[in-house]
Amino acid sequence: MSVSDPIADMLTRVRNAVMAGHSVTAMPSSKIKADIAKILKEEGFIKSYQVVDGERPGQQVLRLRLKYVGERRERRSVLTGLQRVSRPGRRVYTGKRDIPWVLSGMGIAILSTPKGVMTGQQARKHGVGGEIICKIW
Repeated sequence: MSVSDPIADMLTRVRNAVMAGHSVTAMPSSKIKADIAKILKEEGFIKSYQVVDGERPGQQVLRLRLKYVGERRERRSVLTGLQRVSRPGRRVYTGKRDIPWVLSGMGIAILSTPKGVMTGQQARKHGVGGEIICKIW
């Protein structure tokens, strides 16, 4: 099955897994999805991620281990919200001076820049702008 927006599909799978209380979610892998998962791991939104071989040869699967706090009934996800900003139908770009803050710094914006995929804070530090992929809090 082909998906017109694979990044939105990834975010939706993660959102659905969090709402259902799953500890692991899987999706078809790509380089940009692995980069987004790496940022989520570095920022503490997920426990870990790994790229493994799929059922068919040449197909790889990205597995994310979601992070929760609390015990049993009080268990809550660290990840509370995901929002896709730039879509295939409407690309959203930003300059280095206009990189958005997410919840006054409590969340992160993920950007695709000429220096690679990075958070908004890293992009400000490197002095680059780019396409705003998503916001996560």
